[in-house]
Amino acid sequence: MTAGEIWVVLYFGQGHLFPCMELCKHLASRNFKATLIVPTYLSSYAPSSFRQHPLVEMVEISLSFPSPPPPGSDPFSHHHIHQQLMATALENVLSSRIGNPGSTPPVCAVLDVMMPFSSEIFKKFDVPTVGFFTSGACAAALEYAAFVANVEDVKPGETRLLPGLPEEMALTWSDLKRRPRRPPPGFAGPPGGGGGGAPRKFGPSTPGKQPPWVTVAEGAIALMINTCDDIERPFIDYLSNQIGVPAWGVGPLLPEEYWKSSGSLIRDREIRTKRQSNYTEDEVIQWLDSKPRGSVIYVSFGSEVGPTMEEYPRLAEALEDSNRPFIWVLQPGSGKSGPPRAIFGGKPESEAEEGYFPHGLDSRVGKRGLIIRGWAPQLLILSHPSTGGFLSHCGWNSTVEAIGRGVPFLAWPIRGDQYYDAKLVTSHLKVGYRISEDLSQMVTKEEIVQGIDRLMGDEEIKKRAATVGEKFMHGFPASSVASLDAFRDFIKRKAA
Repeated sequence: MTAGEIWVVLYFGQGHLFPCMELCKHLASRNFKATLIVPTYLSSYAPSSFRQHPLVEMVEISLSFPSPPPPGSDPFSHHHIHQQLMATALENVLSSRIGNPGSTPPVCAVLDVMMPFSSEIFKKFDVPTVGFFTSGACAAALEYAAFVANVEDVKPGETRLLPGLPEEMALTWSDLKRRPRRPPPGFAGPPGGGGGGAPRKFGPSTPGKQPPWVTVAEGAIALMINTCDDIERPFIDYLSNQIGVPAWGVGPLLPEEYWKSSGSLIRDREIRTKRQSNYTEDEVIQWLDSKPRGSVIYVSFGSEVGPTMEEYPRLAEALEDSNRPFIWVLQPGSGKSGPPRAIFGGKPESEAEEGYFPHGLDSRVGKRGLIIRGWAPQLLILSHPSTGGFLSHCGWNSTVEAIGRGVPFLAWPIRGDQYYDAKLVTSHLKVGYRISEDLSQMVTKEEIVQGIDRLMGDEEIKKRAATVGEKFMHGFPASSVASLDAFRDFIKRKAA
Protein backbone atom coordinates (compact mmCIF):
# COMPACT_ATOMS: atom_id res chain seq x y z
CA MET A 1 0.00 0.00 0.00
CA THR A 2 1.35 3.42 -0.94
CA ALA A 3 1.73 6.42 1.35
CA GLY A 4 -0.76 8.28 -0.85
CA GLU A 5 -0.88 9.94 -4.24
CA ILE A 6 0.98 13.14 -5.11
CA TRP A 7 0.16 15.05 -8.27
CA VAL A 8 2.94 16.94 -10.02
CA VAL A 9 1.75 19.70 -12.37
CA LEU A 10 4.36 21.13 -14.71
CA TYR A 11 4.66 24.28 -16.74
CA PHE A 12 4.85 24.22 -20.54
CA GLY A 13 8.34 23.35 -21.78
CA GLN A 14 10.96 20.60 -21.93
CA GLY A 15 13.10 22.40 -19.37
CA HIS A 16 10.30 21.87 -16.85
CA LEU A 17 9.39 18.35 -17.91
CA PHE A 18 12.74 16.69 -17.17
CA PRO A 19 13.11 17.82 -13.52
CA CYS A 20 9.44 17.01 -12.89
CA MET A 21 9.95 13.46 -14.16
CA GLU A 22 12.97 13.04 -11.88
CA LEU A 23 11.00 14.40 -8.94
CA CYS A 24 8.25 11.87 -9.63
CA LYS A 25 10.80 9.04 -9.48
CA HIS A 26 12.17 10.31 -6.16
CA LEU A 27 8.65 10.52 -4.72
CA ALA A 28 7.87 7.01 -5.97
CA SER A 29 11.02 5.69 -4.28
CA ARG A 30 9.49 6.96 -1.01
CA ASN A 31 6.34 4.91 -1.60
CA PHE A 32 4.13 7.68 -2.95
CA LYS A 33 2.19 7.18 -6.15
CA ALA A 34 3.41 10.06 -8.34
CA THR A 35 1.00 11.33 -10.99
CA LEU A 36 2.51 13.68 -13.55
CA ILE A 37 0.05 15.99 -15.29
CA VAL A 38 1.56 16.81 -18.66
CA PRO A 39 0.34 18.49 -21.86
CA THR A 40 0.12 15.94 -24.68
CA TYR A 41 2.62 17.79 -26.86
CA LEU A 42 5.32 17.21 -24.22
CA SER A 43 4.49 13.59 -23.43
CA SER A 44 6.55 12.20 -26.31
CA TYR A 45 9.71 13.41 -24.57
CA ALA A 46 9.10 11.03 -21.66
CA PRO A 47 11.16 7.84 -22.07
CA SER A 48 9.48 4.44 -21.91
CA SER A 49 11.29 3.64 -18.65
CA PHE A 50 9.45 6.52 -16.98
CA ARG A 51 6.08 5.43 -18.33
CA GLN A 52 6.65 1.86 -17.11
CA HIS A 53 7.53 2.77 -13.52
CA PRO A 54 5.09 0.90 -11.23
CA LEU A 55 4.41 3.91 -8.97
CA VAL A 56 4.40 6.61 -11.65
CA GLU A 57 1.45 7.57 -13.81
CA MET A 58 1.45 10.14 -16.58
CA VAL A 59 -1.89 11.85 -17.23
CA GLU A 60 -1.93 13.71 -20.53
CA ILE A 61 -3.91 16.89 -21.04
CA SER A 62 -4.86 17.57 -24.62
CA LEU A 63 -4.86 21.26 -25.48
CA SER A 64 -6.15 22.74 -28.72
CA PHE A 65 -4.11 25.86 -29.34
CA PRO A 66 -5.02 28.74 -31.62
CA SER A 67 -2.85 29.27 -34.66
CA PRO A 68 0.70 30.50 -34.02
CA PRO A 69 0.73 34.20 -33.09
CA PRO A 70 1.80 36.44 -35.96
CA PRO A 71 5.09 38.38 -35.70
CA GLY A 72 4.67 41.59 -33.73
CA SER A 73 1.48 40.49 -32.00
CA ASP A 74 0.91 40.96 -28.29
CA PRO A 75 2.37 37.95 -26.46
CA PHE A 76 0.21 38.62 -23.41
CA SER A 77 -3.01 37.74 -25.22
CA HIS A 78 -1.68 34.43 -26.54
CA HIS A 79 -0.17 33.43 -23.21
CA HIS A 80 -3.45 34.29 -21.50
CA ILE A 81 -5.29 31.96 -23.89
CA HIS A 82 -2.70 29.27 -23.17
CA GLN A 83 -3.28 29.59 -19.42
CA GLN A 84 -7.04 29.55 -19.80
CA LEU A 85 -6.88 26.35 -21.83
CA MET A 86 -4.59 24.72 -19.29
CA ALA A 87 -6.73 25.82 -16.34
CA THR A 88 -9.91 24.47 -17.90
CA ALA A 89 -8.29 21.16 -18.83
CA LEU A 90 -6.72 20.77 -15.37
CA GLU A 91 -10.01 21.37 -13.61
CA ASN A 92 -11.73 18.85 -15.87
CA VAL A 93 -9.10 16.22 -15.03
CA LEU A 94 -9.49 16.92 -11.31
CA SER A 95 -13.27 16.66 -11.54
CA SER A 96 -13.14 13.35 -13.40
CA ARG A 97 -10.55 11.73 -11.14
CA ILE A 98 -11.34 12.96 -7.64
CA GLY A 99 -14.67 14.70 -7.92
CA ASN A 100 -16.68 11.48 -7.72
CA PRO A 101 -18.04 9.97 -4.47
CA GLY A 102 -15.68 7.39 -3.03
CA SER A 103 -12.62 8.66 -4.88
CA THR A 104 -9.47 9.36 -2.90
CA PRO A 105 -7.92 12.79 -3.43
CA PRO A 106 -4.14 13.20 -3.62
CA VAL A 107 -2.38 13.94 -0.33
CA CYS A 108 -0.97 17.03 -2.03
CA ALA A 109 -0.22 18.59 -5.41
CA VAL A 110 3.24 19.81 -6.34
CA LEU A 111 2.71 22.85 -8.56
CA ASP A 112 5.29 24.47 -10.78
CA VAL A 113 5.43 28.06 -9.45
CA MET A 114 5.04 29.36 -12.99
CA MET A 115 1.43 28.13 -12.91
CA PRO A 116 -0.19 30.73 -10.61
CA PHE A 117 -3.71 29.89 -11.80
CA SER A 118 -3.37 26.27 -10.61
CA SER A 119 -3.46 27.08 -6.88
CA GLU A 120 -7.08 28.17 -6.94
CA ILE A 121 -8.11 25.09 -8.89
CA PHE A 122 -6.69 22.70 -6.28
CA LYS A 123 -8.10 24.86 -3.50
CA LYS A 124 -11.60 24.14 -4.86
CA PHE A 125 -10.96 20.45 -4.26
CA ASP A 126 -9.35 20.95 -0.82
CA VAL A 127 -6.03 19.55 -2.01
CA PRO A 128 -3.01 21.11 -0.23
CA THR A 129 -0.33 22.44 -2.56
CA VAL A 130 3.47 22.55 -2.57
CA GLY A 131 5.27 25.17 -4.65
CA PHE A 132 7.96 23.72 -6.90
CA PHE A 133 10.79 25.74 -8.47
CA THR A 134 12.27 23.91 -11.45
CA SER A 135 14.92 26.64 -11.50
CA GLY A 136 17.32 27.46 -8.66
CA ALA A 137 16.90 29.13 -5.28
CA CYS A 138 19.26 32.04 -6.00
CA ALA A 139 17.18 33.40 -8.87
CA ALA A 140 13.96 33.31 -6.85
CA ALA A 141 15.64 34.75 -3.74
CA LEU A 142 17.28 37.62 -5.64
CA GLU A 143 14.07 38.37 -7.47
CA TYR A 144 12.12 38.57 -4.22
CA ALA A 145 14.87 40.54 -2.46
CA ALA A 146 15.08 42.98 -5.37
CA PHE A 147 11.35 43.60 -5.00
CA VAL A 148 11.70 44.19 -1.24
CA ALA A 149 14.78 46.44 -1.69
CA ASN A 150 13.09 48.54 -4.39
CA VAL A 151 15.98 48.26 -6.84
CA GLU A 152 14.26 50.35 -9.48
CA ASP A 153 16.02 53.45 -8.14
CA VAL A 154 19.57 52.00 -8.12
CA LYS A 155 21.91 54.52 -9.75
CA PRO A 156 25.18 54.10 -11.67
CA GLY A 157 28.02 53.44 -9.24
CA GLU A 158 25.65 52.39 -6.44
CA THR A 159 25.62 48.97 -4.78
CA ARG A 160 22.33 47.92 -3.20
CA LEU A 161 22.70 45.37 -0.39
CA LEU A 162 19.93 42.80 -0.13
CA PRO A 163 19.08 42.12 3.55
CA GLY A 164 19.18 38.43 4.40
CA LEU A 165 21.43 37.47 1.48
CA PRO A 166 25.24 37.18 1.19
CA GLU A 167 27.03 40.50 0.66
CA GLU A 168 28.50 39.42 -2.66
CA MET A 169 24.95 39.20 -4.03
CA ALA A 170 24.41 42.96 -3.64
CA LEU A 171 22.97 44.38 -6.86
CA THR A 172 24.68 47.02 -8.96
CA TRP A 173 23.54 49.12 -11.88
CA SER A 174 25.32 46.76 -14.28
CA ASP A 175 23.55 43.76 -12.71
CA LEU A 176 20.20 45.35 -13.46
CA LYS A 177 20.78 46.75 -16.93
CA ARG A 178 19.04 44.59 -19.48
CA ARG A 179 18.53 45.13 -23.14
CA PRO A 180 14.84 45.73 -23.84
CA ARG A 181 13.81 42.87 -26.08
CA ARG A 182 10.57 41.32 -27.11
CA PRO A 183 10.25 37.72 -25.96
CA PRO A 184 9.08 34.87 -28.16
CA PRO A 185 5.37 35.57 -28.72
CA GLY A 186 3.19 33.43 -26.51
CA PHE A 187 6.01 32.48 -24.15
CA ALA A 188 5.84 33.55 -20.52
CA GLY A 189 9.43 32.97 -19.48
CA PRO A 190 10.86 31.81 -16.16
CA PRO A 191 9.76 32.76 -12.63
CA GLY A 192 8.93 36.44 -12.55
CA GLY A 193 7.77 36.63 -16.14
CA GLY A 194 11.09 37.86 -17.51
CA GLY A 195 10.45 36.09 -20.78
CA GLY A 196 7.01 37.54 -21.35
CA GLY A 197 5.25 40.83 -21.84
CA ALA A 198 6.62 44.18 -22.83
CA PRO A 199 10.36 44.84 -22.76
CA ARG A 200 11.58 45.56 -19.24
CA LYS A 201 14.56 47.52 -18.07
CA PHE A 202 15.09 45.71 -14.81
CA GLY A 203 15.29 42.06 -13.87
CA PRO A 204 12.93 39.20 -14.50
CA SER A 205 9.98 41.00 -12.90
CA THR A 206 8.75 44.57 -12.98
CA PRO A 207 10.48 46.54 -10.19
CA GLY A 208 8.17 47.55 -7.38
CA LYS A 209 5.87 44.61 -8.05
CA GLN A 210 5.71 41.27 -6.31
CA PRO A 211 7.14 38.37 -8.35
CA PRO A 212 4.23 36.42 -9.89
CA TRP A 213 5.41 33.08 -8.45
CA VAL A 214 4.59 34.35 -4.95
CA THR A 215 0.92 33.59 -5.69
CA VAL A 216 1.72 29.87 -5.70
CA ALA A 217 4.31 30.04 -2.91
CA GLU A 218 2.16 31.90 -0.38
CA GLY A 219 -0.73 29.52 -0.85
CA ALA A 220 1.49 26.47 -0.39
CA ILE A 221 2.22 24.37 2.70
CA ALA A 222 5.88 24.00 1.64
CA LEU A 223 8.38 24.72 -1.13
CA MET A 224 10.58 22.34 -3.10
CA ILE A 225 13.48 23.66 -5.16
CA ASN A 226 15.52 21.99 -7.88
CA THR A 227 18.84 22.57 -6.13
CA CYS A 228 20.92 21.42 -3.15
CA ASP A 229 22.45 22.82 0.02
CA ASP A 230 25.98 22.45 -1.38
CA ILE A 231 25.52 25.27 -3.88
CA GLU A 232 22.50 27.30 -2.69
CA ARG A 233 21.85 26.87 1.03
CA PRO A 234 21.71 30.64 1.86
CA PHE A 235 19.08 31.18 -0.80
CA ILE A 236 16.95 28.20 0.23
CA ASP A 237 16.93 29.52 3.80
CA TYR A 238 16.04 33.01 2.61
CA LEU A 239 13.00 31.80 0.69
CA SER A 240 11.80 29.73 3.64
CA ASN A 241 12.14 32.71 5.98
CA GLN A 242 10.44 35.16 3.62
CA ILE A 243 7.52 32.96 2.58
CA GLY A 244 7.13 31.42 6.03
CA VAL A 245 6.92 27.75 5.06
CA PRO A 246 9.47 24.91 4.99
CA ALA A 247 11.70 24.96 1.88
CA TRP A 248 13.79 22.02 0.73
CA GLY A 249 16.48 21.69 -1.91
CA VAL A 250 15.63 18.36 -3.55
CA GLY A 251 17.99 18.36 -6.55
CA PRO A 252 19.61 18.97 -8.85
CA LEU A 253 16.97 16.82 -10.53
CA LEU A 254 19.20 15.35 -13.22
CA PRO A 255 18.96 11.83 -14.68
CA GLU A 256 20.07 8.96 -12.46
CA GLU A 257 22.81 8.13 -14.99
CA TYR A 258 24.33 11.57 -14.39
CA TRP A 259 24.93 10.74 -10.75
CA LYS A 260 26.19 7.22 -11.47
CA SER A 261 28.74 8.36 -14.05
CA SER A 262 30.92 10.60 -11.86
CA GLY A 263 34.42 10.61 -13.30
CA SER A 264 33.39 9.01 -16.58
CA LEU A 265 31.68 10.02 -19.82
CA ILE A 266 27.89 10.32 -19.82
CA ARG A 267 26.25 8.87 -22.90
CA ASP A 268 23.23 11.07 -23.59
CA ARG A 269 21.71 8.57 -26.00
CA GLU A 270 21.14 6.25 -23.03
CA ILE A 271 19.22 8.95 -21.16
CA ARG A 272 17.51 11.33 -23.53
CA THR A 273 15.60 10.75 -26.71
CA LYS A 274 17.87 11.60 -29.58
CA ARG A 275 16.88 14.49 -31.80
CA GLN A 276 18.00 15.40 -35.28
CA SER A 277 21.67 16.33 -35.53
CA ASN A 278 24.44 16.54 -38.11
CA TYR A 279 26.82 14.59 -35.81
CA THR A 280 26.51 11.33 -33.91
CA GLU A 281 27.65 10.91 -30.32
CA ASP A 282 30.56 8.76 -31.49
CA GLU A 283 31.70 11.48 -33.89
CA VAL A 284 31.57 14.05 -31.10
CA ILE A 285 33.63 11.78 -28.83
CA GLN A 286 36.17 11.20 -31.59
CA TRP A 287 36.56 14.95 -32.10
CA LEU A 288 36.89 15.65 -28.36
CA ASP A 289 39.41 12.84 -27.95
CA SER A 290 41.65 14.60 -30.49
CA LYS A 291 41.87 17.79 -28.38
CA PRO A 292 44.14 18.55 -25.38
CA ARG A 293 42.69 18.33 -21.88
CA GLY A 294 40.72 21.42 -20.87
CA SER A 295 41.24 23.16 -24.22
CA VAL A 296 37.72 23.21 -25.72
CA ILE A 297 35.22 26.03 -25.24
CA TYR A 298 31.66 24.68 -25.49
CA VAL A 299 29.09 27.19 -26.82
CA SER A 300 25.39 26.45 -26.41
CA PHE A 301 22.32 28.54 -25.59
CA GLY A 302 19.73 25.85 -25.04
CA SER A 303 16.63 25.13 -27.09
CA GLU A 304 14.55 28.29 -26.64
CA VAL A 305 16.81 31.34 -26.32
CA GLY A 306 19.94 32.74 -27.86
CA PRO A 307 21.68 35.87 -29.13
CA THR A 308 20.06 38.06 -31.75
CA MET A 309 20.53 37.60 -35.48
CA GLU A 310 22.92 40.59 -35.34
CA GLU A 311 25.04 39.01 -32.59
CA TYR A 312 25.45 35.58 -34.15
CA PRO A 313 27.92 36.77 -36.85
CA ARG A 314 29.95 38.46 -34.11
CA LEU A 315 30.08 35.20 -32.21
CA ALA A 316 31.18 33.37 -35.36
CA GLU A 317 33.96 35.91 -35.97
CA ALA A 318 35.06 35.67 -32.34
CA LEU A 319 35.28 31.88 -32.44
CA GLU A 320 37.31 32.11 -35.63
CA ASP A 321 39.68 34.74 -34.20
CA SER A 322 40.13 33.10 -30.79
CA ASN A 323 42.19 30.23 -32.24
CA ARG A 324 40.87 27.90 -29.52
CA PRO A 325 39.12 24.58 -30.18
CA PHE A 326 35.34 24.97 -29.88
CA ILE A 327 32.04 23.14 -30.14
CA TRP A 328 29.20 25.42 -31.18
CA VAL A 329 25.62 24.20 -31.00
CA LEU A 330 23.04 25.96 -33.18
CA GLN A 331 19.35 25.23 -32.78
CA PRO A 332 16.79 25.45 -35.60
CA GLY A 333 15.54 29.03 -35.75
CA SER A 334 18.66 30.44 -34.01
CA GLY A 335 18.51 34.22 -33.78
CA LYS A 336 14.85 34.47 -34.75
CA SER A 337 12.04 35.30 -32.37
CA GLY A 338 9.10 32.95 -32.15
CA PRO A 339 7.39 30.54 -29.78
CA PRO A 340 8.96 27.21 -28.83
CA ARG A 341 8.22 24.72 -31.60
CA ALA A 342 5.82 22.58 -29.60
CA ILE A 343 3.68 25.50 -28.41
CA PHE A 344 0.87 27.21 -30.31
CA GLY A 345 1.08 24.82 -33.21
CA GLY A 346 4.83 25.17 -33.66
CA LYS A 347 6.33 23.13 -36.48
CA PRO A 348 7.96 19.82 -35.65
CA GLU A 349 11.73 19.83 -35.50
CA SER A 350 12.09 18.33 -38.97
CA GLU A 351 10.20 21.29 -40.42
CA ALA A 352 11.60 24.03 -38.21
CA GLU A 353 12.47 27.33 -39.82
CA GLU A 354 16.15 27.85 -40.46
CA GLY A 355 17.91 30.47 -38.42
CA TYR A 356 21.47 31.71 -38.44
CA PHE A 357 24.22 29.38 -39.60
CA PRO A 358 27.86 30.44 -40.13
CA HIS A 359 28.30 29.13 -43.66
CA GLY A 360 32.00 28.88 -44.47
CA LEU A 361 33.19 28.97 -40.86
CA ASP A 362 33.65 25.20 -40.74
CA SER A 363 36.00 25.25 -43.73
CA ARG A 364 37.97 28.22 -42.38
CA VAL A 365 38.57 26.73 -38.92
CA GLY A 366 38.94 23.14 -40.12
CA LYS A 367 39.20 20.51 -37.39
CA ARG A 368 39.62 23.21 -34.71
CA GLY A 369 35.84 23.70 -34.60
CA LEU A 370 32.82 21.41 -34.47
CA ILE A 371 29.54 23.11 -35.43
CA ILE A 372 26.57 21.02 -34.35
CA ARG A 373 23.21 21.83 -35.86
CA GLY A 374 20.26 20.60 -33.81
CA TRP A 375 20.60 18.10 -30.97
CA ALA A 376 23.91 17.92 -29.10
CA PRO A 377 25.00 15.40 -26.42
CA GLN A 378 25.52 18.10 -23.79
CA LEU A 379 26.08 15.78 -20.82
CA LEU A 380 28.73 13.93 -22.78
CA ILE A 381 30.47 17.16 -23.83
CA LEU A 382 30.46 18.61 -20.30
CA SER A 383 31.81 15.36 -18.84
CA HIS A 384 34.65 15.01 -21.37
CA PRO A 385 38.11 15.99 -20.02
CA SER A 386 38.86 18.07 -23.14
CA THR A 387 36.07 20.54 -22.30
CA GLY A 388 37.52 23.48 -20.40
CA GLY A 389 34.82 26.16 -20.51
CA PHE A 390 31.14 26.74 -21.24
CA LEU A 391 29.77 29.85 -23.00
CA SER A 392 26.21 29.55 -21.74
CA HIS A 393 22.94 31.44 -21.36
CA CYS A 394 22.87 30.06 -17.80
CA GLY A 395 19.53 28.32 -18.00
CA TRP A 396 19.23 26.35 -14.79
CA ASN A 397 19.46 22.83 -16.19
CA SER A 398 22.61 23.69 -18.15
CA THR A 399 24.04 25.53 -15.16
CA VAL A 400 23.79 22.61 -12.73
CA GLU A 401 24.94 20.11 -15.37
CA ALA A 402 28.15 22.11 -15.83
CA ILE A 403 28.67 22.88 -12.13
CA GLY A 404 28.46 19.17 -11.38
CA ARG A 405 31.21 18.42 -13.88
CA GLY A 406 33.52 21.21 -12.77
CA VAL A 407 33.27 23.25 -16.00
CA PRO A 408 33.66 27.06 -15.56
CA PHE A 409 31.35 29.55 -17.27
CA LEU A 410 31.41 32.48 -19.62
CA ALA A 411 27.91 33.69 -18.80
CA TRP A 412 25.75 35.29 -21.50
CA PRO A 413 22.26 35.49 -19.95
CA ILE A 414 19.43 36.26 -22.34
CA ARG A 415 16.31 36.65 -20.20
CA GLY A 416 14.62 36.10 -16.87
CA ASP A 417 16.26 34.01 -14.16
CA GLN A 418 19.34 33.48 -16.34
CA TYR A 419 20.70 36.84 -15.15
CA TYR A 420 20.53 35.71 -11.55
CA ASP A 421 21.89 32.25 -12.36
CA ALA A 422 24.83 34.08 -13.97
CA LYS A 423 25.32 36.09 -10.79
CA LEU A 424 25.30 32.87 -8.74
CA VAL A 425 28.15 31.36 -10.77
CA THR A 426 30.17 34.57 -11.10
CA SER A 427 29.70 36.27 -7.70
CA HIS A 428 28.77 33.52 -5.21
CA LEU A 429 30.41 30.35 -6.50
CA LYS A 430 33.06 32.35 -8.39
CA VAL A 431 33.33 29.80 -11.18
CA GLY A 432 32.81 32.08 -14.14
CA TYR A 433 32.81 35.51 -15.77
CA ARG A 434 30.12 37.58 -17.46
CA ILE A 435 30.44 38.09 -21.19
CA SER A 436 29.87 41.84 -20.75
CA GLU A 437 29.38 44.32 -17.94
CA ASP A 438 26.71 46.13 -19.94
CA LEU A 439 24.10 43.68 -21.15
CA SER A 440 21.80 46.51 -22.22
CA GLN A 441 23.88 46.74 -25.40
CA MET A 442 24.62 44.14 -28.05
CA VAL A 443 27.63 42.00 -27.16
CA THR A 444 30.65 42.79 -29.34
CA LYS A 445 33.12 40.46 -31.03
CA GLU A 446 35.91 41.91 -28.90
CA GLU A 447 34.05 41.14 -25.67
CA ILE A 448 33.52 37.54 -26.77
CA VAL A 449 37.18 37.03 -27.75
CA GLN A 450 38.41 38.65 -24.52
CA GLY A 451 35.94 36.64 -22.44
CA ILE A 452 36.98 33.33 -23.99
CA ASP A 453 40.68 34.09 -23.55
CA ARG A 454 40.17 35.24 -19.97
CA LEU A 455 38.18 32.16 -19.00
CA MET A 456 40.27 29.56 -20.78
CA GLY A 457 43.52 31.07 -19.48
CA ASP A 458 42.47 31.33 -15.82
CA GLU A 459 43.79 28.30 -13.97
CA GLU A 460 42.46 29.52 -10.62
CA ILE A 461 38.86 29.66 -11.81
CA LYS A 462 39.25 26.19 -13.32
CA LYS A 463 40.48 24.92 -9.93
CA ARG A 464 37.52 26.50 -8.13
CA ALA A 465 35.10 24.98 -10.64
CA ALA A 466 36.71 21.57 -10.14
CA THR A 467 36.43 21.95 -6.35
CA VAL A 468 32.71 22.77 -6.57
CA GLY A 469 32.21 19.88 -9.00
CA GLU A 470 33.82 17.46 -6.54
CA LYS A 471 30.81 17.94 -4.26
CA PHE A 472 28.79 16.11 -6.90
CA MET A 473 31.25 13.29 -7.46
CA HIS A 474 29.69 10.94 -4.91
CA GLY A 475 26.27 10.83 -6.54
CA PHE A 476 22.98 12.54 -5.78
CA PRO A 477 23.62 15.03 -2.94
CA ALA A 478 23.16 13.63 0.56
CA SER A 479 21.47 16.87 1.65
CA SER A 480 18.83 16.40 -1.05
CA VAL A 481 18.23 12.79 0.01
CA ALA A 482 17.66 14.07 3.55
CA SER A 483 15.38 16.84 2.24
CA LEU A 484 13.24 14.39 0.28
CA ASP A 485 12.96 12.20 3.36
CA ALA A 486 11.97 15.26 5.41
CA PHE A 487 9.35 16.15 2.81
CA ARG A 488 7.97 12.59 2.96
CA ASP A 489 7.65 12.77 6.74
CA PHE A 490 6.12 16.26 6.55
CA ILE A 491 3.42 15.14 4.08
CA LYS A 492 2.66 11.99 6.11
CA ARG A 493 2.12 14.13 9.22
CA LYS A 494 -0.13 16.51 7.28
CA ALA A 495 -2.17 13.61 5.88
CA ALA A 496 -2.53 11.83 9.23
